[in-house]
Amino acid sequence: MISTIAVVLALAGAPQQAEPVHAPQAQTHGAADAHAPVATPHGQAAVETMGGTQEHGADPNAGHADDGHGGGGQIDFLHHIQDSREWELPGTVVHFPAAGSWMVGGIDLTPTKHTLFLVFAAILTLLTLIGGAGLASRAEAGRTRGKRHNLIEATVLFIRNEVVMPNVGHGGEKFAPFVITLFFFILFNNLLGLIPYGSTATANISVTAALALMTFFVVEIGGLIAMGPKHYWHTIWFVPQGMHPVAGNLMAAALMPIELAGKIARPFALAVRLMANMTAGHIVLLAIISLIFVFGSWAVLPAPVLMAVAITFLELFVAFLQAFIFAMLASVFIGLVRHAH
Repeated sequence: MISTIAVVLALAGAPQQAEPVHAPQAQTHGAADAHAPVATPHGQAAVETMGGTQEHGADPNAGHADDGHGGGGQIDFLHHIQDSREWELPGTVVHFPAAGSWMVGGIDLTPTKHTLFLVFAAILTLLTLIGGAGLASRAEAGRTRGKRHNLIEATVLFIRNEVVMPNVGHGGEKFAPFVITLFFFILFNNLLGLIPYGSTATANISVTAALALMTFFVVEIGGLIAMGPKHYWHTIWFVPQGMHPVAGNLMAAALMPIELAGKIARPFALAVRLMANMTAGHIVLLAIISLIFVFGSWAVLPAPVLMAVAITFLELFVAFLQAFIFAMLASVFIGLVRHAH
């Protein structure tokens, strides 16, 4: 409910459509007026506006049509979802360094809003897991150190016993810390996007692709170590037992592209699934709230707000669900490679 009210207030401040300014007609007879506006090349006015320069007497709000909030009375949903180099806070805006400010070996490491919230999520994950471990170490046998210890331990044991071990099988306890950390990190990233002035880093395909790529390396390297190079090669080049060597190798050659495509499709599915689900919820929420401004009347306020509250609770559920699904699929993929064929 708090996030819904915050979004309503933020959208209420969206710039309205400015009255069109008609330029004076050029004189067809006599000398031109020295104070008449001079025509500029196409695109030059937009460049000057983005650079922060304005001509004397120009409308000060004219240069904000393309600032990401939407111009011409339109609301830009993507401005509230995509990554940016500024963080809007009550009464102020925090600006991040320009792109290319922090270059390391040709790689741009300049922080953005999503980078900041990734750090927040990492800190919350460390505080949760390390704090829970500290509480468990000080707890007496058979007793807990309070509600916070109960909540953390119950969640960790659920992920370990109901997600990792059944899907990975023997030796799954080695992968439990990785999957549990994934779950909490993704969960905190999802939840940070639901608070006022927050941002959902998991709605960024770069973030979800990095998580999926890291999971891919854990899956494949873990399978290589567990099975050895010879048996791991069978996950790519599989010759069924009992077949004639010629027919078996022909079948293996035919199936090899499919096996490789399957390995590539797994991280792709992880990345796109998480990004799409977290993006869709915010778009639906903003679209419902924008009905107030589409109709141009506060009389329709109750219906969009009630729907937005319902969508907010649904997004809260989806935040937990998507973190669980990512952890579940990571465990399934680890188990598939370790026990392939």
